[in-house]
Amino acid sequence: MASDSTSLIKGAGVPAPANYKNDLQTFETGLMTFIAQHGLPTDNVLVPVTERLRVFGNVEDVLALLEYDHKQKSIYVSKFIAAAASGLFDAALNYLWDETIHELRKRIVRYDLEYFFDLAVTNPDKRKKLSTEEDLSRLDDNELIRGASEMGLISDLGYKHLDYIRYMRNWASAAHPNQNQITGLQLISWFETCVREVITLPETNATAQIKTLLANMKAHALDVTGAKQVSGFFVDLTQDQSNNLMAGFFGIYTNDTSLPLARDNVKLLAPVLWPLVGEPMRQNFGVKYGQFTANNDATKAKWAREFLDGVGAASYIPDTIRAAEIGTAVEELLAAHRGFNNFHIEPSFARRIESLVGEKGLVPSTIAERYVEALVEVFLTNGHGVAWTAEPIYQRLLAKLDSNQALLAVLSFRKMTITSKLQFKLCKQKYLELVALAKTKVTSPQGSDLLNIIEGYKPPLEHMRGESKLMEKVNAITKSLGF
Repeated sequence: MASDSTSLIKGAGVPAPANYKNDLQTFETGLMTFIAQHGLPTDNVLVPVTERLRVFGNVEDVLALLEYDHKQKSIYVSKFIAAAASGLFDAALNYLWDETIHELRKRIVRYDLEYFFDLAVTNPDKRKKLSTEEDLSRLDDNELIRGASEMGLISDLGYKHLDYIRYMRNWASAAHPNQNQITGLQLISWFETCVREVITLPETNATAQIKTLLANMKAHALDVTGAKQVSGFFVDLTQDQSNNLMAGFFGIYTNDTSLPLARDNVKLLAPVLWPLVGEPMRQNFGVKYGQFTANNDATKAKWAREFLDGVGAASYIPDTIRAAEIGTAVEELLAAHRGFNNFHIEPSFARRIESLVGEKGLVPSTIAERYVEALVEVFLTNGHGVAWTAEPIYQRLLAKLDSNQALLAVLSFRKMTITSKLQFKLCKQKYLELVALAKTKVTSPQGSDLLNIIEGYKPPLEHMRGESKLMEKVNAITKSLGF
């Protein structure tokens, strides 16, 4: 990146100030004098000029990544730069996040809004209330970036970085009262991340193919030959992509507003994709059918049963409704945990789950993996603090896990949502507590060896998911456990 700290508008046809540092210092002195005259605090209000110059010494290189037409519409980028120049880095971070979320919403709308809602919103009651572009504002930022990641609009690495920036925006920006200090290099690094990983990130081939397929199948009827042709790329999808596309098919089929031709197309395509879908996702469709039944949503239950029958998945329908009730309770708990007021509203949802699993902690196999991973997510905290009233409940629920479930809890770092949490100090601490608990329960030699490897892992814990040899062992043992 450039090192010229005085060239703010180089190349724009306007000469840069001769001594921008002095100009900033003069402005700051006058402003602080005015504030002091009115008896207001002046300490720790503005970031030092030296930190601001670090931003402007590098900002042109990041701005060069944006197309001219995009810059013309980027009002939040202008506000980001203005806030940075004024020494209000907390406000600048807020504006940067506003620009990122604004752009992410536009990309989602251009892609497929219904598909996004199907992936991002797992609670059936909430999902049926969402259908328009305006409804995107009803989702929190966590749901937005997680859904965009599952769609392929941001990469795994991008998700991890954005999750961290979201965390900093929540706890170190002007979005909440705080006294945290943000450096110039941090701010410019976050700006570059948002530009590269969201605003200018091109679609992958698979993402583009899925986008085209979803658009065509809602508008044009397929026959057997056409379905065979358009489904040719299915074999090249990763399992996550296959799972997400099947979730999109399920959403189309159970959506009350879907046209008959769209459902007919799903009938042709879903059986082709089904063999490539992972076992947990298959079980999830059965649980959703149970949720529709439990909620007395007869129409959606009818469509869901037709879908399951169409792919030969009647065996995934839950034997009892309890699995559906636990599934609904899990989604409500996660929604509470991921919200701003989680410390206050999370405990009631935790108590609901505790009552459903009972004294013995019995969880139907169809919901076991989802239940365990959700329990891990809430136990690891949001990285900022512990929900003290809910914490004892989570400890009791973890204590009730059997040997396989305890091992699965530790291995949940294989999911991006858990791995991303491990970049935060408090989450790492809670994860190590989880490993210690699992060591008292896991008795198999293979499981014990894996726990020892994880306990002795030297690099940062969030890097484990990228270790190919470790992940081979993780995948082998989870497969042997039936997950």
